Amino acid sequence: MEPDSYSDIISVIIIPLAATPGTFLAMGLLLFLIISSALVSGSEVAFFSLSPNDLHALEDEESATNKRILLLRQKPRKLLATILISNNFINIAIVLVSNYVLRNLIGEKELLSIGEFLQEKLRLSGIASAELLAEIFNFSISVAGVTFVLVLFGEVIPKIYANLNNLKFARIMSTPLNFFSIFFGPFSSVLVGWSSSFEERINKARSSSSGTTKEDIDKAIELTVGDSENAEVEADMLKGIVKFGDVSVKQIMKSRVDITSLDVSINFKEVMRVIKDSGFSRIPVYKEDFDNIVGILYIKDLLGHTDEDQDFNWQSLIRDSVLYIPESKKIDDLLKDFQLKRTHMAIVVDEYGGCDGLVTLEDVMEEVIGDIKDEFDEEEEVEYIKLDHNSYIFEGKSLLNDVCRIVGLNTDFFDAVRGDADSLAGLLIEMLGRIPRQEREIKYNNITFKVISVTKRRIEKINLRIE
Repeated sequence: MEPDSYSDIISVIIIPLAATPGTFLAMGLLLFLIISSALVSGSEVAFFSLSPNDLHALEDEESATNKRILLLRQKPRKLLATILISNNFINIAIVLVSNYVLRNLIGEKELLSIGEFLQEKLRLSGIASAELLAEIFNFSISVAGVTFVLVLFGEVIPKIYANLNNLKFARIMSTPLNFFSIFFGPFSSVLVGWSSSFEERINKARSSSSGTTKEDIDKAIELTVGDSENAEVEADMLKGIVKFGDVSVKQIMKSRVDITSLDVSINFKEVMRVIKDSGFSRIPVYKEDFDNIVGILYIKDLLGHTDEDQDFNWQSLIRDSVLYIPESKKIDDLLKDFQLKRTHMAIVVDEYGGCDGLVTLEDVMEEVIGDIKDEFDEEEEVEYIKLDHNSYIFEGKSLLNDVCRIVGLNTDFFDAVRGDADSLAGLLIEMLGRIPRQEREIKYNNITFKVISVTKRRIEKINLRIE
């Protein structure tokens, strides 16, 4: 090869690399956009992998950054839409800028030469011009390179890092995402609205296509069991199985005011008295108040110590493996937890981490097979007075499910008006929006409630009459 040819090649390589200030500026912008894409992609993992403990920590440490994170988490759909829209705009900008950078680095003449080469080799003279082929080549190289860079540096690496350092990453991105949330607010609102509408239509189509409602299943069950001696029991059991996955822990749990528990500081004599009076085989133990559960005392662990004096260190027998569950958990999932943890009792906590109640394996099974009685149970665990065939007096704290069973109603009879209420008193407050005065009557379908006894804080006794 002639020396002049070498110089031509060197000039072809060096001249484009001796880029203009505009090209260097575009390269800097490209680097900035790739970093931005990585941060926005990682923020999706960071924000949506925050655990309840992380959120509690953010609530406890009051700061502007923590407040922004909690505010963004309050609307997860809008947050996700903001992240996706921002990331798409950034990625589009990366493709356009990289196309510009590559064009300037290669040079217009070289691109045209490549176009002419492709036109000649592919025999496209009459179909596509050299300029068009040059543009396609430049854009294809840009997209291929950008795709590799974005997948590795804009998706995989930042998401791995964000998953390991979610709280730190969320704090870093709280301000940019708050800005994007405001800037892309109209776009994200439209996107969330469309997705919600689309989801609603799919759910309606799915329910209409199935063509079977719970009422239809209940009627089919009643027809199936026939008129045998145990038909009613069998029908209730089958209906319980059908509704099993729809029942939440809050609907069957025992509220904290009705729980028998032990203070860790009391003496052994007092412990034995509580055990004898309650008849339970497992009792939760707390320190100072019920929100601070330290463990569960299994009565069988005391069998070899019944003759000990009041100074006996019974606290050493407390088992500290306690299962905590949210009140919104479905009982079919709870049953799996009981099986995996090999336990029969769980403490129900509210959204703030306080102990809201207690649920046992027996409570879960009763939803399918009905009430389970043992030698320690009273004849009827729900306190009520039956005035006549259609009239009853219940305690306000009586659970709605128990009331429905006693008076012969389906447990979903009050679903349309019960809201979050689990007790009979809660149902009346939910229907009225306030605590009713004494002698107030409230009607729902063929049921009339009359408030017999009420205080400033709660409804004590209610008369239920079926008309």
